[in-house]
Amino acid sequence: MKNLYLIFKTDINESLRSKWFLVYSLIFGGIIALFFITGITESRIQGFSGLSRLLLIFIEICIVIIPIFILINTVRTIAGERDSNILEYMLSFPISLKEYFFGKFLGKLFTVTLPIIGALVLALVWSLFKSVDIPWAIFFYYIGLIIAINICFLGISFLISSLVKSQDIALGVAFFVWLLLLALIDLLLIGFLIKTTANPDLIYAIALANPLQVFRIGAIALFDPDLSVIGPASYFILDEFGKNFIALYCIIYPAILGIIFAILGYTIFKRKDLV
Repeated sequence: MKNLYLIFKTDINESLRSKWFLVYSLIFGGIIALFFITGITESRIQGFSGLSRLLLIFIEICIVIIPIFILINTVRTIAGERDSNILEYMLSFPISLKEYFFGKFLGKLFTVTLPIIGALVLALVWSLFKSVDIPWAIFFYYIGLIIAINICFLGISFLISSLVKSQDIALGVAFFVWLLLLALIDLLLIGFLIKTTANPDLIYAIALANPLQVFRIGAIALFDPDLSVIGPASYFILDEFGKNFIALYCIIYPAILGIIFAILGYTIFKRKDLV
């Protein structure tokens, strides 16, 4: 456990000094600052105002930014250290492969989550200062969604990094995975449904297996419990799951999926040639 903490702490220190973390923090901090400057928290659109209005827009941005940032900036974790011989150096110390792998995983989870939570806390403080109503349930549920999707895409990232040896290949595979999941949100599934006579329930089930789509549904459900904006699919989702269950599903499923991918990545990592 002590070695796990040391790897965790070392990875955080390295990430905090890296340029990608600075850019990542500036993006989310800058988005929140831009919202304040433009007065979004003081506007009312379609019944949403204050912090609810800010979170509604912030969610739409996060759906695209978070997965690609996590994949691109963490997929090189193991593959990069293998290429630079840092992995061989680290494993010369009395640490186990499990401690190294999951110490890295937890360190990256902390660093990719910190800027987003920091931006949300900044929005919360500003809202309190402006005496704006705080939707506490929505605020904490959104934090849960963020952590769950971070775990999911970190698991995918570490699995890819364990499978390949080259950083370039790892980046290519990560970018392809992101594009595929993004396309499966609407384009591919709608085209498949139109071109074939497949059961619509099957299409919806495939969509609910896509963690990016699940995150999107969970984000929409915060402000539209009837999911009216996603059309007929809302009837299938609400009939099969119900409002309360789908809210839990949108947090639990991505987190469990990410843990499974991480464990699978570790299994591959410990069985392959390490250097």
